[in-house]
Amino acid sequence: MKNVIIKETQNPAILKFEFPDFITQNNNYEFKNIDEAVSSPLAQQLFYLPFVKTVYISGNFIAIERYNIVEWNDVKDAVAEQIDDFVAKGGTIITEEAPKPWDKKQPATVYGETTPNPSVLKFVVSRMITTEAVEFKNIDEAAASPLAQELFKFPFVKEIFIDENYVSVTKYDIADWAEITFEIRSFIKDFIENGGTVIDNSKLVKNPTAEKQKISNFDNLDVTSQQIVNILEEYVKPAVQADGGNILFDSYDEADHRVKVILQGACSGCPSSTFTLKNGIENMLKDMLKNDNIKVEALNA
Repeated sequence: MKNVIIKETQNPAILKFEFPDFITQNNNYEFKNIDEAVSSPLAQQLFYLPFVKTVYISGNFIAIERYNIVEWNDVKDAVAEQIDDFVAKGGTIITEEAPKPWDKKQPATVYGETTPNPSVLKFVVSRMITTEAVEFKNIDEAAASPLAQELFKFPFVKEIFIDENYVSVTKYDIADWAEITFEIRSFIKDFIENGGTVIDNSKLVKNPTAEKQKISNFDNLDVTSQQIVNILEEYVKPAVQADGGNILFDSYDEADHRVKVILQGACSGCPSSTFTLKNGIENMLKDMLKNDNIKVEALNA
């Protein structure tokens, strides 16, 4: 089974190959040729492919920029297989020096983005901070996230959702964003720059619903449920992630054609979530599954 997942980028010449875990220690690398790539045996091997122009290594992915002599559709599967084989044989992806004491602080940019939910603000970080999407409703649930635990100490923080490169914070009504945004943004920035742990994967409690999305459990779903998961992953999740939220497939009842989902982050409790479910996701599933009886409901709407 492949470990890397192929993902397109906004630049058609660049393709990302994502790993399930981090492959660097919050560092970013860019190699323009094989000589520059002495610290990455994998990048050096990739440069033997004549169409490889640039190799980027960051967070949990390797991104490759190609020359125009080929199209990605013709070679991407072979590249993914080569990366998988390299890692499976114990190859070194990147050799990183241990950070020196005076280099411990690693600059990061953090900025706030509004979301469709007026109670939620999305704080975007300039680098990957987690490979697992996680939601915490209170401080007791946040044992796996030192960052979330610290954020819950602010009296106006109600819930926290963390995914890829952002933190979505839900506030209580007692505070206005104009009064607290700078304080939260500064705290997250300082926490990350000083090497604080965002998520300790070893302490994460497995979410049964989230587990259904994973390949090992995906195979146990019925065909229609698999189709629904694929549609949500490809067409719906990118849009809700852009708004600081997430959507998870929970179940499909074949008898009454009911799809149950779980909304997270900015999507949970959002005034527009019902409209999105009925007029967006439900209509999309009806059309793509050729079934006008499909109904979608959120367990936590």
